[in-house]
Amino acid sequence: MSRILITGCSTGFGRAAAIELTKRGHEVVATARRAEAIDDLDVAARLVLDVDDDASVVHAVDAAGDLDALVNNAGFGIAGPVEQVPLADVRAVMETNYLGVVRMLQAVLPAMRSRGSGTIVNVSSVVGRVAPPLGGFYAASKFALEGLTEALHYEVGHFGVRVRLVEPGVFATEFQAKEYGFSIAAPYDELEREWAHARVALGVVSPPGPEPVAQVIADAIESDESRLRWPVGDDAQMVLAARATSTDEEFEAAMRGTLGLTW
Repeated sequence: MSRILITGCSTGFGRAAAIELTKRGHEVVATARRAEAIDDLDVAARLVLDVDDDASVVHAVDAAGDLDALVNNAGFGIAGPVEQVPLADVRAVMETNYLGVVRMLQAVLPAMRSRGSGTIVNVSSVVGRVAPPLGGFYAASKFALEGLTEALHYEVGHFGVRVRLVEPGVFATEFQAKEYGFSIAAPYDELEREWAHARVALGVVSPPGPEPVAQVIADAIESDESRLRWPVGDDAQMVLAARATSTDEEFEAAMRGTLGLTW
């Protein structure tokens, strides 16, 4: 049995992971920015945690006690063309999705390194490796997370700390509803309409719920494999396999043909 802190447990992957890991017999410390958002979770402990706030991170990690694993899941989406997304929104998504992870890592790693054991799971995305149109800034936050995690894998593996990247495709959570904070203006509204049709070809009209991702998060914590990346979902498997075996030009041509993109 491990004691595991999970960030962002109010909805989606974080909540599902808290439930799955508890079912498997682990002590889960569920966290969220608002206490009432996780009051109903039957876990070992519930703490208020805002990964954007230095003091909140330090307080929550101290209150959590000795941790065997950390799941960095807190984050939010942002969508829109590079030309139009307000800089304040860009800063906000990087603050949470990237710097929030850095805060958590710097808070928990000293104890894990000193003890010579521990597991870090960073929840990334398929768009951390393949950036879609209108998703440049969210993808940038996940590309940054992927690079950080790969470096961390080399740095702390030496001390017995295992590092995992979980890379979901599209799953049904409240996450997607939060992506658009503004209306996409011309001329990119045409691209938005075309990309909406393309998403149908990817099979994301009725995506599964977050439970498969929670299961992979739990598997990644429990596994003795040295594997860094853990894709989840048929769409993620398909896209990442195609990307790994293609040049940039071949991949673009294949995706345009599969998705019917003319933009």
